[in-house]
Amino acid sequence: MPAVFHPHANLLAFLGFLVLIALLVTGIILWRLATAWPHGMGEPVQQPVPFSHKHHVRDDGIDCRYCHTSVESSAFAGMPPTATCMTCHSRLFTDAPLLEPVVDSLASGRPVRWNRVHQLPGFVYFNHSIHVNKGVGCATCHGPVDRMPLTWRHAPLTMQWCLACHRAPEKYLRPRERVFDMHWQAPSDQERLGRQLIQAYRVRVGEITDCSTCHR
Repeated sequence: MPAVFHPHANLLAFLGFLVLIALLVTGIILWRLATAWPHGMGEPVQQPVPFSHKHHVRDDGIDCRYCHTSVESSAFAGMPPTATCMTCHSRLFTDAPLLEPVVDSLASGRPVRWNRVHQLPGFVYFNHSIHVNKGVGCATCHGPVDRMPLTWRHAPLTMQWCLACHRAPEKYLRPRERVFDMHWQAPSDQERLGRQLIQAYRVRVGEITDCSTCHR
């Protein structure tokens, strides 16, 4: 009686099973990266010093650029050196236990080791300055930081989330002079304003969805 199955049928079935598993795992990973699965959104990130944006930005009126000095000219927004903190705290609350890490940092010359709130994968290129200079407000990505006693992630920063803006930037752009305004509200004719700003700021709508824009 002839054999019903090929002599290597078991091996082929096993290899086919491995291929299916590999495809399934790859699909899950791609879905995980591309969809807006919340990555710790709304969860305050603990820091060595409980820095409050609410107090410094909303209550004291400190501009974002006072601490994040390179946000308009560099890919990295910049973190303030201890000396920046001590311009105020050499006089204010100098004996407060919460500020001991800052005082020790100034004395030792070792920077405070802050914990990152936003961590993009290594294969993603992001430039703060290009977004700021094209009219993307801080709050668009970072949320209402002026109301955060401890900073948390406001948006998922996934590929899908970023592409929503890159595909229709007119929905999100604001005048450059209002980029750092935490109280700015989009007008009722936002899309008309956005289209005007696209022209004024020379946003290359046809190019910003190219893969090489974010993956270099």
